[in-house]
Amino acid sequence: MKQKRVIYANDARHFYLFVFDPPMAMEDAWRPIDDVAGTSVDTFAYMVERGDGLFYPSKVGQRFGSDIQPFDHVAYYHVWYNMQSLIDRGLDPLTVLIDRAHDKGMDFIASVRMTNYLGVDRSQLVPEGRGFVHEEIREAKFAVLKELAHDYPTEGIEMDFSCPPGGGPPALREEDVAEHTSTITDFVGSVAETVHNRSGGRGVVGARIYPTEAMNRRAGYDVGKWIEDGSVDYLVPMMYTYFILDQHMPIDWVLEAAEGTGTSVYGMLQPHLMDEGSGAPERVFASSEHMRAGAMNMWDRGADGLYTFFGDWPHGDGVRRYLTDMGDPDLMVEKTKRYFLAERNAQAADMEYDQAAPVEISEADPDTKYDIPFYVSDDIEGKPDRIKSVVLRMKVDNLMTHDTLSVSINGNSLADEPMSRDYGHPFGPYAAQQLEFYLHGARPRKGWNTLSVSLDARPENMGGGVTVHDVEIIVEYSSYPSRL
Repeated sequence: MKQKRVIYANDARHFYLFVFDPPMAMEDAWRPIDDVAGTSVDTFAYMVERGDGLFYPSKVGQRFGSDIQPFDHVAYYHVWYNMQSLIDRGLDPLTVLIDRAHDKGMDFIASVRMTNYLGVDRSQLVPEGRGFVHEEIREAKFAVLKELAHDYPTEGIEMDFSCPPGGGPPALREEDVAEHTSTITDFVGSVAETVHNRSGGRGVVGARIYPTEAMNRRAGYDVGKWIEDGSVDYLVPMMYTYFILDQHMPIDWVLEAAEGTGTSVYGMLQPHLMDEGSGAPERVFASSEHMRAGAMNMWDRGADGLYTFFGDWPHGDGVRRYLTDMGDPDLMVEKTKRYFLAERNAQAADMEYDQAAPVEISEADPDTKYDIPFYVSDDIEGKPDRIKSVVLRMKVDNLMTHDTLSVSINGNSLADEPMSRDYGHPFGPYAAQQLEFYLHGARPRKGWNTLSVSLDARPENMGGGVTVHDVEIIVEYSSYPSRL
């Protein structure tokens, strides 16, 4: 049966075991749970390893740090001795978190990267080896998943198949995919059997997968068969190497595949607006208004729940605000939303998870239009008296006021909409312009929309082109109509 969930995941490292000085105080040991307690988060996912060690005292796998002593990195020293300080007090570090989650009314899911392997011959890993083709690798991963589901009071486990390339090697070599996709399908089925049928009650089986069906098939993941077999209770389309908030992620294929089944689909809300992977000098976290727009888009498109992680830490009011709101669409429907058009990451694009932005227009040509699809959950047309403003904002590099730039939404020109220009770059104000359109006649509709841009002409003796980026649509509400 489908289940609504709001899941927050913690990777055990960056904002937890890496951070605190040992010995670990209980307030610090509980910190990942307490960070999200009292919000709409009802399920905590804990990433128990990263490929070079487990962050709990496993009986079937290698503990993190056991093979790299003496330590030469403060974070690794912290991990080992923080865990050890709890163990020395008779406490299992994983059980401490599970019990705290339950005390705070949350389910606990243990998440495991599926393409990193401990305690096996490293030559078996792709590309030197054949990955999941090797039975030894499957057995090692199965043992950890079984331990987490049977020997700990978790609500279930999560198989992270989305970690390559950012968090591990592929599960299969390209030449093995056709023959051994069924091997992975059988493995997922075996995990489901042992977790679903454990003593003490049926466990939950979740999986992180890639955003598109084609990406999953190329990796050897027959997600449709997993759903058909009833092997997965929930799926989270995402890509571990892509941390940009994609409010318009192409997940319709998996929503359709899971329709009428017991498999839930949870929409992923990545934490960044931009980062080094998209060409920015540093990471910029999404605001509560951006996360709200992403959450509402996922709910509106039919997601059964939401999933997020790596919020700006320590969590301030902004993070707590969106974690509180995101579980209830009624709390967000008339709050400000910022619909942001996610931008390209080269590593993700190489795997054919690409974005339409930034739009690079090489030269002036009025016959060449560049289209960017975007989704809006707000019913702007249906609630005109509740809408305070709708603003389209974009930055255009190398733009001059004397250029002729055409912009339209759903084929409706913005030429007659009020607009303003400002400097588009903090250090080189001449390098870009920021355009703001105050939309009255040409507004987005509820659902899918198309933003079209063209560079029609440049002044004499000015060649080259422009780049359109940082595009967002800001929707604000008011109790009063914006008219006399």
